[in-house]
Amino acid sequence: MLRRYALVLGLIDRPSQRKQHVGKVPLVGGLAIFMGVTAGAACYGDFHWFTKILIDTTMLLTLLGALDDRFDLSVRERLVIQTVAISTVIATTGVYIHTLGTLFGHDIELGWLGPPFTVVAVIGLVNAFNMMDGIDGLAGSLEMVSIAAITLFVGLGAFHEAIVLLALLATASLPYLVTNLGLAGRKIFLGDAGSTLIGYLLAWVLIRMSQMPEAHLSPVNVLWCVALPVFDTLAVMLRRMSKGKSPFKPDRGHIHHILLGAGMSPRVALLSLIALSSGFAIVGAITSHGIASAGVNLLIFCMTLVFYVGTTTRVWARQEAHRQRASTAHWALRTHNASSVVRPRDSSTAARPSSQYGGAGLKSGVGNSSLRSALRQPPR
Repeated sequence: MLRRYALVLGLIDRPSQRKQHVGKVPLVGGLAIFMGVTAGAACYGDFHWFTKILIDTTMLLTLLGALDDRFDLSVRERLVIQTVAISTVIATTGVYIHTLGTLFGHDIELGWLGPPFTVVAVIGLVNAFNMMDGIDGLAGSLEMVSIAAITLFVGLGAFHEAIVLLALLATASLPYLVTNLGLAGRKIFLGDAGSTLIGYLLAWVLIRMSQMPEAHLSPVNVLWCVALPVFDTLAVMLRRMSKGKSPFKPDRGHIHHILLGAGMSPRVALLSLIALSSGFAIVGAITSHGIASAGVNLLIFCMTLVFYVGTTTRVWARQEAHRQRASTAHWALRTHNASSVVRPRDSSTAARPSSQYGGAGLKSGVGNSSLRSALRQPPR
């Protein structure tokens, strides 16, 4: 339904140097998912104040994402509006990250740092899903993996309201995934509206589950539920800042770009990243159930993060060096071909001065010897 209005609204994604899809594709996937979540929430009806405020602010950020898809808003404008939405939830519901749990026998309470830390955490996850939306189906598939991981950690019986909201999100995302992957109908893209919606809802559901008194999801386990987007975003941002660039400047250094550069097809890269994300969640579940200490669990998470950043950075550096060598070789070949075209013209030009001696031009050797013989003969 929304596809027919995409051109009128200007929600069209066109190919570019960074976006290598074919043809003009509607950016209405996010709007469709939001409409599905809202319709499902209206039918369910039995939501508390927190969820109602969350859906209202989600509408604001979805519209922000649509405006960004249409007008390409600046990073500052997006961050300001995202901060306003997050602060609204904190101020009206009192829900925010106030504790990081018990680490190595110490309760880590954030106190007054809780609200600003929450703003940074939510914005971070929103942008993590935005950055991962680089190949067909990736952001939506990672959303499904995260929802499955949350269910794996807490079960279906706990946090009934949060589980219902996640079920609505997953149900609304399935039609988009089917269309985006080309399994039915013409392709549509998620757009910034969709990636913002996914990251925002997941972030707040995870915060809600981990900060309630009866929480069964520890703050460390929250990280395992969204490990791949968090890992890749930190790796890319650190790489950009090490080169003196803005951490928000887009490039082709994400994990899906690295896999495509290694020769994988988009579909194989997608399946590989789904498996990798699922693997991280399973490692987190095994660690959480096998090791009682949340501190050790966090330590394993950080070690996995360091390994991921180091490995992807090395592979990316090798691919960049290969691209530089290929670019240099291509430039040298073009220069050689250009000089080969010019050289015959230069040689013919060099032969022209000899024509002043005989009109038709004197060949090297024959013409010069005849001239020398004529000069040696005495005049008659």
